[in-house]
Amino acid sequence: MKLTELKGIGPKTEELFAKLGVFSTKDLIRYYPISYDAYDSPRAIGSLYAGMRAAVEGIIAKNVVVRNVKRLTIVTTEISDPGGRLVLTWFNAPFVASLLKKGSRLIFRGSVREKNGRLYMDHPEIFTPEKYGAVENTLVPVYGLTKGLSGKTVTKAVCAALEADSSLLNEYLPETSMHLLGLADEAEAIRNIHFPKTAEDFQKARERLAFDELFLFIMAVRTLKARDEEQPNYWPMKKCWETEELTDALPFELTGAQKRVWREIEGDLSGHKPMSRLIQGDVGSGKTILAFFAMLMCAVNGYQSALMAPTEVLAKQHYEKLCALKEKPGTEKLAPVLLTGSMKAKEKREALQKISSGEANTVIGTHALFQEAVVYKNLALVITDEQHRFGVRQRQAMTEKCDPPHTMVMSATPIPRTLGVIFYGDLDISLVDELPKTRLPIKNAVVDNTFRQKAMRFFAGQLKEGRQIYVICPMIEENESIEAANVTDTAAALRKEFPGVEVGKLHGRMKAEEKDRIMEKFLNGTIRILVSTTVVEVGVDVPNATVMMIENAERFGLAQLHQLRGRVGRGSFQSYCIFMAGEQSEQAKKRLEILRTSDNGFEIAEKDFALRGPGDLLGIRQSGDAMFRIADLTRDAEILKTAGAYAASVMHDDPALIFSEHELLRAEMERYIESYEKTITI
Repeated sequence: MKLTELKGIGPKTEELFAKLGVFSTKDLIRYYPISYDAYDSPRAIGSLYAGMRAAVEGIIAKNVVVRNVKRLTIVTTEISDPGGRLVLTWFNAPFVASLLKKGSRLIFRGSVREKNGRLYMDHPEIFTPEKYGAVENTLVPVYGLTKGLSGKTVTKAVCAALEADSSLLNEYLPETSMHLLGLADEAEAIRNIHFPKTAEDFQKARERLAFDELFLFIMAVRTLKARDEEQPNYWPMKKCWETEELTDALPFELTGAQKRVWREIEGDLSGHKPMSRLIQGDVGSGKTILAFFAMLMCAVNGYQSALMAPTEVLAKQHYEKLCALKEKPGTEKLAPVLLTGSMKAKEKREALQKISSGEANTVIGTHALFQEAVVYKNLALVITDEQHRFGVRQRQAMTEKCDPPHTMVMSATPIPRTLGVIFYGDLDISLVDELPKTRLPIKNAVVDNTFRQKAMRFFAGQLKEGRQIYVICPMIEENESIEAANVTDTAAALRKEFPGVEVGKLHGRMKAEEKDRIMEKFLNGTIRILVSTTVVEVGVDVPNATVMMIENAERFGLAQLHQLRGRVGRGSFQSYCIFMAGEQSEQAKKRLEILRTSDNGFEIAEKDFALRGPGDLLGIRQSGDAMFRIADLTRDAEILKTAGAYAASVMHDDPALIFSEHELLRAEMERYIESYEKTITI
């Protein structure tokens, strides 16, 4: 159904939903909440701390004061309980004064702040104890919004869609399998992920939907792989001395991990089967130089190789680094060329001619490498940088141009090997689990809002020295229900703080060309401060960027924070990461302390999962992989194992899904592969 078929949604509201990527009722019910407002039991004033959102019960201890300051009406009072006092303030809401009588007992709910040792709550909701009792222990969904669209509008629309379109909720799993796996019914899970009555309802819904995302992905990977017959090594290679010459000529020594993984790659390329290897390693662990070694080995053996990057800026950076290597001994046979979508027609024609003739044997680019106009002479190796950005169909398009090449994918996502085997199927997995000794350790600080002015002074010092700064926010725009920093307001505040300094904005709703333009300006130093969501997680090396400040750091997973932190410390300057915590709970402090004391991505991911546990509520996801809106490979390790085992049993017993009990599963798989074939990776 179209959204305008729902009551209360006209063309203007439809346009606002379109900004969020919601175009139909099917999209709408899969537009999951990014968080939940939990109406927990009221707390004592003494247990409150700055940054938390809570309900508190107390007796109004002072008469209400109403003041007019310019165009602002301010209503103030104070409540108390045996543990302390709390100042309550409302702005431009004079009617509130009539609800507040000295000596009455009420419940107030809002966000707590601290100033000069006193606790304040601004614009709290007001309840009688009876009215709060009716909503106590419920969870209210909080959705990602855009300007002009309220949370109430989204909530009403989701309710209307669930009532109006029953075809949206079709169970595809056999009933016996659901019971065996202990999973909730899909229709029940969809309703409860939006409107859970209890935390237990939410948890069951989340487990089912995370299972669906992981199971369907694994099944799709297995199905697509099964369609390809096992091939011999069409591109046998001999080991060469040139890679040894280049190793000796590098201005740094390869780490033990890099040497080990290179031996594995070298063995694959000279073996009897095509290479299909995943190279995992932290940001900055030196995966790209291993890709260049593999490309050199191809060139020496008379073959072509292609390296595909997720963005044009990163493709250009790889190309420039490879061209710089051409100055080193052993690289004489490298003939690199760059191919991207934004190249001028003449440049593109010249690049295509060099590729088809074989004059260019090392090709670096973006999705442009998949286009029909690209003809390779003897493509022996395809390398993808950050594998989740390239899909099965895209990679198949490469292999259809010639005999199936060797494939190598590089990822900075820290997934334990056992889970990687389930997730990536039969890829061989190599770990680059050691950082170069030449990298200066990043200095970390876990702070709260009281540190902000000191942080601004620190920014000023770094800018004066010519350095650049990242500021990461969890939100794109202000959200009525979430107290968290957003890109729009933060960028405006920093422009005011640093007049004359160019401040750029970057987020997931921008078009790819716009993102590339902003990153290019940051890379060349035009933009000095870049305010971004987590889209910079997969980004270019900016050696001059020395500071990263992450707002509301407690709202992100530690593995993600670690990836973000890896964007600084790429040059010779000392780098710093400031984790700005909005919430001051012991749990939040304990989690962030792990980052302060560890720089091992795999270790951090494991500790994060152990600390957070599977019972945590959904974290904020402004953007990200549309295939995994709920599932998280680290957090959902057990669900991944269950999904992998069930997929293996289904593929073993009924690989073509022809049994009657799998009829609906087959239809679901066909829909899934059709929807995601451009982004499913193997």
